[in-house]
Amino acid sequence: MITSYNLKACGDILVIILAPNAENQQVTTNGQVTRIQNSDTKETTGFNIAGLGEQLNMTLQNGQVYLDKDQIKIVNNVIQEAGFSDILMVSSSKLVIGRVKSMTAHPDSDHLSVTSTAVSDDKVLQIVSGSPNMQEGIKVVVAQPGTMMPSGALIWDGALRGVPSSGMIVSGRELRLDGAPDKPGALILPESFGEIGEPFDFDKAKSLYKDGLVDTEY
Repeated sequence: MITSYNLKACGDILVIILAPNAENQQVTTNGQVTRIQNSDTKETTGFNIAGLGEQLNMTLQNGQVYLDKDQIKIVNNVIQEAGFSDILMVSSSKLVIGRVKSMTAHPDSDHLSVTSTAVSDDKVLQIVSGSPNMQEGIKVVVAQPGTMMPSGALIWDGALRGVPSSGMIVSGRELRLDGAPDKPGALILPESFGEIGEPFDFDKAKSLYKDGLVDTEY
């Protein structure tokens, strides 16, 4: 689940994204709640909810937000009062620390690699990457499906040249870190940065390039 709020740009609207936009959509508005559904599967892909900024204490927010259990309770009550049966759950950041366990050459590309990348003790994703510095064993930043990047881009399951890919191994440039080289290449984290599966800490990462803790020569 991706949630965002920007009072100045969008008005007092909480935007909730649950799945990629469907080709055929059904939009239903009841009171302050608008639900977006996949017309074919009836899956709810998102909500736009008006008038909750002050109640959720987020009128000063600008961009992606993470709702705590009390805020989720308020949102669920509003959704149910509007006549919808969906129940949302607390969702933490899907931008996490990962480790490349293995990699093989892409069968239809001379510059892409197919990696098996761990994002927790019991979860390994197949991610296709074009990073020129990709290698086995490195600690990286993984945008799992359902991630909103700093640019506002949304990451979902997809495929590159016919090979399924669940998310993206991210560069410092894509994370908009100060000092990151303006070229493709995975951000290879120091071993001491954090544990596999932990949410990526932007504050902790501010000094990575400044202090020369990551390689920019590749």
